[in-house]
Amino acid sequence: MFDFLEGYDLLGAFWVTVQLTVYSALGSLIWGTLLAGMKVSPVPLMRGFATAYVNIIRNIPLTVIIVFSSLGLFQTLTISLGASDFKDINFRLAVLALVVYTSAFVCEALRSGINTVPVGQAEAARALGLSFTQVLRLIILPQAFRSVVNPLSNVLIALTKNTTVASAIGVAEASYLMKGMIEAEAQLILISAVFAFGFIVLTLPTGLILGWVSKKVAVKR
Repeated sequence: MFDFLEGYDLLGAFWVTVQLTVYSALGSLIWGTLLAGMKVSPVPLMRGFATAYVNIIRNIPLTVIIVFSSLGLFQTLTISLGASDFKDINFRLAVLALVVYTSAFVCEALRSGINTVPVGQAEAARALGLSFTQVLRLIILPQAFRSVVNPLSNVLIALTKNTTVASAIGVAEASYLMKGMIEAEAQLILISAVFAFGFIVLTLPTGLILGWVSKKVAVKR
């Protein structure tokens, strides 16, 4: 039944999807955390930048950002992110685009977590002489992360599925291979079922594990 899979690097395609997800998730977590910090910063310029960034990026389709990363950054501005091979350039541009897009959702998830931290804790820390950065790093963010594991897991699952958009600029991930297989093989239903199962294998354990982690690290109030 599955003889049509011979000759196709199915595991390789899903490995590219996993790499896109991992690199983009790490970048989004770092940049999204910085954005969340800026959004609650006492500096108006930082708050304004973070607010504008989140509002603009969330309302731009990911496909537009992905295509712009290739046509705008690489082909127009010749920005290759240190890569020389066309395949590596597209991969890095896809990661950059996914980070730019996903970090806006990470920021909002973290901001909701920051809002759950009692204001009195921050005021007490400031009264002890801690700076805003110290209060954020030592008191607020650790509690915020613990309270938003579930929302962040939803963002991660969405990111895993969003990697399929990278096929628009030729990144050879799962959906790119799926498109090629559908064009070459007369097995539309089976091919779709195989790739759907592959994404379930990637996303379902993520949700279950992070759901368990959320219960373990939940802040007791």
